[in-house]
Amino acid sequence: MKNKIYMRYPGGVKKALTLSYDDGVKQDIRLIEILNKHGVKATFNLNSGGYGKDETTRRMTKETATEVYTGCGHEIAIHAYSHPFLETLPAAEVAYEILEDRKNLEEQFGGIVRGMAYPYGTYNDTVVEILKNSGILYARTTAATRKFDIPTDWLRLPSTCHHNDQNLMPLAEKFLKYDREKPILFYLWGHSYEFDDNDNWNVIEDFCEYIGGKDDVWYATNIEIFEYVEAYNRLVWGIDARCVKNPTATDVWISINRNCEGEKLVQIKAGETLIID
Repeated sequence: MKNKIYMRYPGGVKKALTLSYDDGVKQDIRLIEILNKHGVKATFNLNSGGYGKDETTRRMTKETATEVYTGCGHEIAIHAYSHPFLETLPAAEVAYEILEDRKNLEEQFGGIVRGMAYPYGTYNDTVVEILKNSGILYARTTAATRKFDIPTDWLRLPSTCHHNDQNLMPLAEKFLKYDREKPILFYLWGHSYEFDDNDNWNVIEDFCEYIGGKDDVWYATNIEIFEYVEAYNRLVWGIDARCVKNPTATDVWISINRNCEGEKLVQIKAGETLIID
């Protein structure tokens, strides 16, 4: 029987949850309060060219956005400078939309911005290539799989579902009850203004209350999950899988089962070369 080796998230858990919300609207303030209450993490995708002009608009002003998102514990990612249909633009204009948004957000919030959600969820191969050359590591679409697969094409990133999906809570229940070997990811997306428009804030409140605060779930932002999976994929293995090197700066957990002897959780620390008994 061959060795069975699977990635595990930090702490050795096999389930991860992340959320993604777009447009920088005022309803994000209430959403962040709900997320923080239940220990759930999200990425907020902003159009730096689309801030509200004053407090009467649905989108936050730049000043309000800076106050709300700075130090909130969640990730800031780009959503293109002016929220266009990127695939309809000349390549030079696509590059401007991406790089200008990234530059502005990095100046506004500090740090490095490397993630994205496509405006309207649309793109083509030219757009994807421009993202690669612009330092963007992942880009979320509006496609939904209703599955918990870990992405393989991070620049054409689907979600598990939108928060208005009628199967949201059944999917959450299935996620929490999951007890197989492979690691899984629940990826939820939406716009927080929809909760006001549909008068259904209970949807996200109930979801976060039900799924948050679990010891066997890693709650992470989009970029945290990307970086962790990337670190796992960069592990260097010996021929018989008894020696492994972690060349990254991230501690990585694995599950290994040799000849049906039972699961063994192993932590491979950053920069470590480890002999696995």
